[in-house]
Amino acid sequence: MTLQRQMLGLGMASCLLAGCATTDAVNAVRQDQDESKTRIHTLEREVKGVKDLTGGLREELQRFRKADADLQANIDTVKSEMQSVTGKVEDQGVANKKPAEELVKLREDTEKKVASLDDRVNKLQLALDEAHKKLKELSAKPAPPPEAPAPPAAPDAIYLKGMSLYQAADMPGARSQFQQFLEKNPAHDLAPNARYWLGETYYSEKNFEQAILEFQEVIKQFPQRDKAPAALLKQALSFKELNDKKSTQYLLKNLVSSYPKSYEAKKAQILLKDIK
Repeated sequence: MTLQRQMLGLGMASCLLAGCATTDAVNAVRQDQDESKTRIHTLEREVKGVKDLTGGLREELQRFRKADADLQANIDTVKSEMQSVTGKVEDQGVANKKPAEELVKLREDTEKKVASLDDRVNKLQLALDEAHKKLKELSAKPAPPPEAPAPPAAPDAIYLKGMSLYQAADMPGARSQFQQFLEKNPAHDLAPNARYWLGETYYSEKNFEQAILEFQEVIKQFPQRDKAPAALLKQALSFKELNDKKSTQYLLKNLVSSYPKSYEAKKAQILLKDIK
């Protein structure tokens, strides 16, 4: 705008100095003014473009600076990773060296063990040779005559062994001896006792049903022997353990009536008073 005023002032001064201005001169001045305005507008646009360009350059410069900072950060990260990889490579080198040393030590230990095994094999071979030698010497000698079979155990010995096992609380062992005794000596004087104690082994194991059956065999096979009232009493006690009151009372009364003078009958009478 200052340039326009200067141009306008110059034009007016020229007209005043000339005294009068012709139409052509006025037109020429106007044309010059228009051209000046055009140039001014052009310059203003160029100045604005320069300003815009400058602003864009500043933004671009900021972006470059940020990109440069990011790039530097990436470079630092890569350097750190390279250092880490280098450290791992060095550690791996040490680790690779360590197995090699251990391998050497293992080889040495293996060689020592092999040598020790060789020594043991040699000693075993010597012992085997000595055994073969003794075997040949024994083979040359006549074989001794076979030993005579041991005589069968006496019935009393089997029974007494059964009693010993019963007193030691070995019920299966005692039962085996009593059964063996009865199989080989069914008519022996100790057969009622063996049958009774066979029932006692089951009673001690709380196998009351089987005990009742064994005691019944005593009562049936040997009703006049001393073990009959004892078997009847233990049969009644077995039913009592099974909570069979009627059978218990019946057997106790039968005991009292069948064997009234026996010790077991007196005990049965006491038991009957307690059963209600």
